[in-house]
Amino acid sequence: MPEPTDRLPRSFFDRTVLEVAPDLLGRLVVHDTPEGAVTARLTEVEAYDGPNDPGSHAFRGRSKRNGTMFGPPGHVYVYFTYGMYHCMNLVCGPIGMPTGILLRAAEITEGSDLARKRRPTAKNDRDLARGPARLVESLAVTRSDDGADICSTGPLTIHHGEPPPEGFIRTGPRVGLRDAPDYPWRFWIDGEPTVSTYRPHVPKRRTS
Repeated sequence: MPEPTDRLPRSFFDRTVLEVAPDLLGRLVVHDTPEGAVTARLTEVEAYDGPNDPGSHAFRGRSKRNGTMFGPPGHVYVYFTYGMYHCMNLVCGPIGMPTGILLRAAEITEGSDLARKRRPTAKNDRDLARGPARLVESLAVTRSDDGADICSTGPLTIHHGEPPPEGFIRTGPRVGLRDAPDYPWRFWIDGEPTVSTYRPHVPKRRTS
């Protein structure tokens, strides 16, 4: 498990969302639970620019659900979606500017046995955290972790890791968005097998 001294400082997150998002690739997310610790190396993320982004949960202002996004940088925003999945975001930028980064995919580098136990339907280790809901399941992050300070000494932390080599970061449209689908704010490491499959939003057809 990474050393506590290797934890990313709050100043890392106190930047614009489009600066922080690509810089998260290759960083390590660690969740140390009573069951044990799992470490995930980030391979894919998506940026959401608050009031400047129709695809963001915070585009229409503050709510009970998205309140964490309006707080200080370096905190976790966890939301429940489709009635069955949790997704994990990292808040960045100054207080009051609700910008955040969805953690879309990762490679499990430590604690694979525990991640497999949590994700028994995974076909192989590549699929343990290939997608935002799978990543959260492997790390055992839930809505109760919403608001957690990842820059403190708590169980959920982000560490330096090793950023990808120059020229290996790719960017493109975000996955499955109805609003602002063409913003090229998804970032991933080229050639990584854990990167999720891109799927555009498909409008539901009305039935007569």
